[in-house]
Amino acid sequence: MIKKLFKKRCFDSYRINGEYWGIAIDGTGIFTFDKKHCEHCLRRVYKYTDKETGEEKIKTIYMHHVLEAKLIVGNMVLSVASEFIENESEDVEKQDCELNAFYRLTARLKDTFKKLPICLIADSLYACENVLKQCKANNWNYLFRFKEDRIKSITDEFQALKNMEEEEGKKANVVKIRESEQRGEITWVNDIDYRGFGVNVFECELEDEKRKQKFTFITDIKITKSNAKKLMNAGRSRWRIENEGFNRQKNLRYHIEHASSQDYNAMKNHYLLTQITEIIMVLHEHGSKILRSMKKTIKEISSRLLEAFRGQTLTDEDIAQLGKPMQIRFT
Repeated sequence: MIKKLFKKRCFDSYRINGEYWGIAIDGTGIFTFDKKHCEHCLRRVYKYTDKETGEEKIKTIYMHHVLEAKLIVGNMVLSVASEFIENESEDVEKQDCELNAFYRLTARLKDTFKKLPICLIADSLYACENVLKQCKANNWNYLFRFKEDRIKSITDEFQALKNMEEEEGKKANVVKIRESEQRGEITWVNDIDYRGFGVNVFECELEDEKRKQKFTFITDIKITKSNAKKLMNAGRSRWRIENEGFNRQKNLRYHIEHASSQDYNAMKNHYLLTQITEIIMVLHEHGSKILRSMKKTIKEISSRLLEAFRGQTLTDEDIAQLGKPMQIRFT
């Protein structure tokens, strides 16, 4: 489905810097059990204090998690690939984790979209040497959130070079942000060496009437005055995978945390079918000017779409239109 949308070129205006497709990577929990569900469960052991006796006890919870790669186009997020984070068996010495799932997911992503210019967008967990190597091997760009304690050498050099420029009165690598509700600036340093990788770091400080924010990103895309704000917006778009992605699927539409079956394969299939459903629903909602003007509820839109699947027959003209580029601009 996503390949077909790329072929129709209907998302081209949403590329990062006009070049790269932003694909956000993030993991989430989908099922939790008090007892072992199957041999593939992840396990977490924690201590707690019994409220009645005051005794310290140990409890084990069993979980199923998934790692998602989602294409970000405007305010839409569309699943491109899903990789389940799961143990091979219940007696494994080391449990599966998000980073291990990342390497499996990126291998499939590269195999599916061999020449697609991708920019991975992710949190600071992915700001590490092995992930940078993977991006370089796949000829992908990256844009990761960066925390001060993630790679100390990068943090120290960024701060030292930034302070040096400020002491010398240089402000070449600064862009001011002056918008209706927000003020701030973006400061950056290019070409910081990290184990043979040339990384670029930029720091964003924003303020509005309610709060002040400060966040840092690392990327291999050279930062300039003309693209600094675009890169900041692309980096901040990662939250959409949590909001328009996971939160909506968990709490507003599909309730994916509710186990629809006790069979593990059925549970995974149901999750994957949900991702297909969401792609159709999002395109239907955002791609139809008529539908947006009608201001229908989600339930009404879903019912209307279901009836169309059930009762409307595609004409020869409809089928002929399928091969043509989409002219609708998504909002």
